[in-house]
Amino acid sequence: MALGTLTIGKAAVLRCDRSHRNAYFAAAGKKVRGPKGAALRGRWGRGRPRFMARTALYAGSFDPVTNGHLDVVRHAVRLADRLVLAIGVHPGKAPLFSADERLAMLQDTCGPVAREAKCDLSCITFSDLVVETARKVGATMLIRGLRDGTDLDYEMQMAGMNEAMAPDILTVFLPASPMVRPITATLVRQIAGMGGDVSAFVPGPVAARLKKKFAR
Repeated sequence: MALGTLTIGKAAVLRCDRSHRNAYFAAAGKKVRGPKGAALRGRWGRGRPRFMARTALYAGSFDPVTNGHLDVVRHAVRLADRLVLAIGVHPGKAPLFSADERLAMLQDTCGPVAREAKCDLSCITFSDLVVETARKVGATMLIRGLRDGTDLDYEMQMAGMNEAMAPDILTVFLPASPMVRPITATLVRQIAGMGGDVSAFVPGPVAARLKKKFAR
């Protein structure tokens, strides 16, 4: 595991929030003061203010939003107090959906998930480095989904480069749930473009948009 990189699965999602800290110290029956107390408290939030809200950034093209993206978001909202979904916009690429359409898709599909988890959700576009965007929005975590070993090899390289440029920003890998591991936005576009049924691979509102897009 590379320094500054954390892999988290379903069974290992822990939140070091105030309730966990209070329960920890309450179990001792008294407050622990002095150097020993400071050392113990450091275990619960070293390097950041005790009650600082955690902001995570999940960047991608989201063209279109798939069930794989939604799976990552479901896990990410359990780790952060605020999740920023960032759509990469590059002049040299011709996406199927415009940036505004993709922003609307993210709000429609990911908004309810975030609200259920009581996590603030923001959807933005960006055209610079991911780490620079993370700094602009105050994010301390970069969320990345992993489907297979190929993803891991690529994402480990990216995590290493990002850490070199922004050591204070942590990359968090979230393994995909088994049912969504084969899904890619590229395959969804190809299937939809050939008239295939993509309802098993994307949220309902996205399937409707794809059907309308290729009906023209």
